[in-house]
Amino acid sequence: MNALIQKLRAIYDIEVLRKRILITVGFLAVYRFGSFVILPGIDTAALEAAVGGTGGLMGMLDMFTGGSFFKAAVFALGIMPYISASIIVQLLGFAVPYFQKLQKDGENGQRKSNQITRIITIAITIVQGSAYLTYLNSQQGVILAEIPPTVFWLANIIILTAGTVFCMWLGERITDKGVGNGISLLITAGIIAALPGAFVQEFQIKLGSGQLIIFIVEMALFVGVVMASVALVQAVRKIKIQFAKHMIGKSNLSGLGTDRDYLPIKLNAAGVMPIIFAQALMFVPGAIATGLGSDGTGFWGKMADFTSLPYNVVFFILVVVFTYVYTALIVNPQQYADHLKRQNAFIPGVKQGNDTAEYIDDVTTLVTLPGSIALGFISIIPGIAAATITSNYAFAIFYGGTSLLILVAVVLDTIQQIDSHMSMHGYDVRKIKGRKRTTETKTDSVL
Repeated sequence: MNALIQKLRAIYDIEVLRKRILITVGFLAVYRFGSFVILPGIDTAALEAAVGGTGGLMGMLDMFTGGSFFKAAVFALGIMPYISASIIVQLLGFAVPYFQKLQKDGENGQRKSNQITRIITIAITIVQGSAYLTYLNSQQGVILAEIPPTVFWLANIIILTAGTVFCMWLGERITDKGVGNGISLLITAGIIAALPGAFVQEFQIKLGSGQLIIFIVEMALFVGVVMASVALVQAVRKIKIQFAKHMIGKSNLSGLGTDRDYLPIKLNAAGVMPIIFAQALMFVPGAIATGLGSDGTGFWGKMADFTSLPYNVVFFILVVVFTYVYTALIVNPQQYADHLKRQNAFIPGVKQGNDTAEYIDDVTTLVTLPGSIALGFISIIPGIAAATITSNYAFAIFYGGTSLLILVAVVLDTIQQIDSHMSMHGYDVRKIKGRKRTTETKTDSVL
């Protein structure tokens, strides 16, 4: 606790960092305020009665938007259309030559890519907004009867689009003027907003049923899952590298290297993308079950239930497969090998060029296996928790999966950026003493 207080004091002493944090908090407060501004023409009481406690895909969307989805707020779609557009542009960069060229054009290419992402975001928002308004219209009594349907649809599709564009702008401003990745922080803000309510609800359920000990066990297990998620996000396999030649004075030192000279291969290089892709596919059985009018007892009915054994087995396999696929897309061993060659560096015992690329590819494949299994296991923990220790969907969903991994990854990244700012201003973040470290050293006369 003393170290935390010292670190907070050090952050306060750095004016630039203090301003960045305040700007970030201010923008996040604006984002949360927009989650309570309801679309015109909505009967909030009827809406709450119609969708209260809904789980599945809609429950997840509601969590990512901080409760805006079920409130029919102006930020009901949140930043999710922008995330979808970013994924589309990223996938196009792997297959379409024009987008590959943009990725190699540096800042100018990045600017054009961002503009394309914004345009695709607007298109996706219009499509998703239309589907969302159709969903609201299907709920009995949600839309006020005196509002003409055409006026309701046209006005709210504009508001929803403007809300998503504003969220996108907020995220970009946080990235430029604040601390951390703005888009990720907006999603995290929505997830954190739902966390206290879910825990309080679970506590009340267990207290009311006389199972307070079970709640304590649940919290202990939750801490364990969080620790496992932190380990999964931070774990790397270090491939030691050496430099062919270092010039020190008139001496040539060949093969010189230190413990800090290594190539990091992340245990989970794919992040949460495999879970997102797998989850998107797992919504298909639910749609089929709905279309067939399944009562939940048949195969398709069980595949639509995220607590069932068939669902979790298929979901686990899909996460493992997508982890390998996505890792193969984003990790380019040949690019690593070319970079090492340009730096006049090599992996001990491995020839430069194709041999180095093959070695890195083999290491990545081996590392991805335990990483994909761990990611798959974390992704099915919410279903296991909901089927065994709790029936509260809002609480079970925090036991793992996309929400917890995003929360852990974004918090760690933000802390790392804060530490980087502190290091730039002369603070030793590893051992804060509440003051700057001494940077003045005695120097000998230069003859």
